[in-house]
Amino acid sequence: QVQPVESGGGLVQPGGSLRLSCAASRSTFSSNAMGWYRQAPGKRELVATITTRGVTSYIDSVKGRFTISRDNVRNTVHLQMNSLKPEDTAVYYCNTEPAGPSNTWGQGTQVTVSS
Repeated sequence: QVQPVESGGGLVQPGGSLRLSCAASRSTFSSNAMGWYRQAPGKRELVATITTRGVTSYIDSVKGRFTISRDNVRNTVHLQMNSLKPEDTAVYYCNTEPAGPSNTWGQGTQVTVSS
């Protein structure tokens, strides 16, 4: 599996917005649901998922604030994050959903929400 490449993180004030992007290989992207994950100190958690047909799902804490989307031509997946909160601070990763033990993980992109 080719390593995904995440981008778009940064430092933002509470209530602000960021848009994350992830470039994946065609072989990874084309036949898999994709997910955005995040890791603060502790374990990694799945935040949002989008199937190959565009069906989305979110964890409760981000519903109504985050929107996941995918571009099946460019093999990219995005996460629009609005109304950010300090508890959204984490390193964000994308990968297939589910992500098996043999999956390759990218470097992630740091999101810091702080005043």
